[in-house]
This record gives sequence, C-alpha cells and structure tokens, in this order.
Amino acid sequence: MTLFRRTRFDTPCRIDIEHSDAFLRAHVELAGGIAINPGDRVRVHGDPIEVAFGDSRVFERTATVERAGPIERLWTRLCGHFEMTELYEVSFSDRRLS
Repeated sequence: MTLFRRTRFDTPCRIDIEHSDAFLRAHVELAGGIAINPGDRVRVHGDPIEVAFGDSRVFERTATVERAGPIERLWTRLCGHFEMTELYEVSFSDRRLS
C-alpha cells in the first residue's frame, strides 16, 4: 500500500430507513461489521430509495468501500479537529432576544 493510493472493495450492506413524525433517519450497516475510518468513502449502489411518510423499510444493497491511505487519514483527522472549533462560536446564554 502506498501513502496516497486508495484501496476499494465491494460488500453487501443493509439500509434501514424511517420517515415518520418522530424520525427521519437512514442507517447503513456493512456486512461483517466493517469499520469505517476517517477519510474512507462508502458508496451504496442501486436506484434511489423513496419511503412514504409514516413508513419504515429495510433494503439489501451492495456498497463499495474506498479506504483512505495513511496520509489522507491523518489529513482528515487534522481537518476535523479544526472544523470542530467552528462549533465553539455558538453561545448558549439566558439572554432573551428583543
């Protein structure tokens, strides 16, 4: 493995989608409990999924996992720490707006 080269492989995946008044969520679980690390990419194949309001569905699809190289993984972690500081600019105070 080189420092900048990505490796990729296909794996089955399960997609769990819920569209209700309580939840609007989509969760992808890769077969075999494959872990996704910083910088990795996952592309789920197939037609677009539509779930009607009030419905919850599970789909079986194939996903392509593209692993980041060591340099890209390190870069992603570093950028993530700096981007997280944007959240520090949010102020939680008890002042009321006029």
